[in-house]
Amino acid sequence: MEIRNIGVVGGGQMGSGIAQVSLMSGFQVLLNDVSDEILRKSRTAIEKGLDTLVRKEKITAGDKERMAGRLRMTTNLSDFSACEFVVEAATEREELKLSLFRKLDEIVPAEKVLSTNTSSLSITRIASATSRPGRVIGMHFMNPVPLMRLVEIIKGLQTSPGTFDLTMDLARRLGKEPVPANDYPGFIANRVLMPMINEAVYALMEGVGKAEDIDAIMRMGANHPMGPLALADLIGLDTCLEVMKVMQEGFGDPKYRPCPLLRKYVEAGFLGKKTGRGFYTYEKG
Repeated sequence: MEIRNIGVVGGGQMGSGIAQVSLMSGFQVLLNDVSDEILRKSRTAIEKGLDTLVRKEKITAGDKERMAGRLRMTTNLSDFSACEFVVEAATEREELKLSLFRKLDEIVPAEKVLSTNTSSLSITRIASATSRPGRVIGMHFMNPVPLMRLVEIIKGLQTSPGTFDLTMDLARRLGKEPVPANDYPGFIANRVLMPMINEAVYALMEGVGKAEDIDAIMRMGANHPMGPLALADLIGLDTCLEVMKVMQEGFGDPKYRPCPLLRKYVEAGFLGKKTGRGFYTYEKG
């Protein structure tokens, strides 16, 4: 199946990043979200990312204009009827994703692939909301998408070998290194990463150390590029909480219980960089 245009559902940080790397790889891109205001912010973020590459002389100004010219935006999911591959990158809420996949299943031609950028939810369950479970797959990009090379590729119980091979090939065409993972809560990346972040929040809550000290010890002691609390702020504390809840429910193991301080921060709206405050404070915008 020749793929020339990609539909991306969700214009947030992840969706904008997926759209940007798709444009950089020569694809036509249709980006969707619920409002024109969100889409304007998405376009600004994408153009800012491309401008950075121009300044670093990795692309030319002409390249940037050609890439930006391949981007279309819409608030209407029905426009996805012409898409040859769809990546859903909406908020990490199961009911929202199930609803989107039911709608996309009716709009996108039956032979096309519907993928989800979920970081923890069951691919098998999402696929069951459609009439094409063999053509539904997980495509978990890492944040920030333009910089991170890894994409986890997750097969649901009914995902076909052809869908898997097509998605692996597409990830490579996007300049990524796809690695397969099986369909269990959190897959591989978040099954290992999120309990570490959660434990760092426990250490903060229990007064073992200040946020800066916890992060410094993990950066220098474990050679991590950034500390777990700063990473949680980058990912979004709401996303971290949702992933922990999915793993706690999916495995029924108390070791995945979200830290009460993580819950409290999310309830307060302290979601990390995107809101200007998490475990650290940031300048918004």
